[in-house]
Amino acid sequence: MSSLMTELPRRSSRVFRRVRISVNGKNSDGRKFREAAQTIVINAHGGLMYLTHFVEMGAMLMIANPLTDEELECRVVYLGDIEDRGQRVGVEFLSPCPHFWGVEFAQSDWTPPQSIPAT
Repeated sequence: MSSLMTELPRRSSRVFRRVRISVNGKNSDGRKFREAAQTIVINAHGGLMYLTHFVEMGAMLMIANPLTDEELECRVVYLGDIEDRGQRVGVEFLSPCPHFWGVEFAQSDWTPPQSIPAT
């Protein structure tokens, strides 16, 4: 078996953007937490942020975006290095939500193509 892994194409383009959010859920000790955070990277399917609370892979979190006044449930899909600002945590929305971030310059692959009606 080859040690090279084939990387799957991304479902939507990433945008390096800081968005202030509120995150709540349970930490790795099972204690509830609420934390003000900021994204590093966003896309139509989730994002990457720094969290000071440690969470487990697969944990469910609620993310609130005060800019769009929306709240979404998401799943932890990536745990990165721990830095001064916290741990890098990647999350995915349970279903795509390209408007959640309130980004006006959303990429063309963030929304599904419109079907053309048959004539």
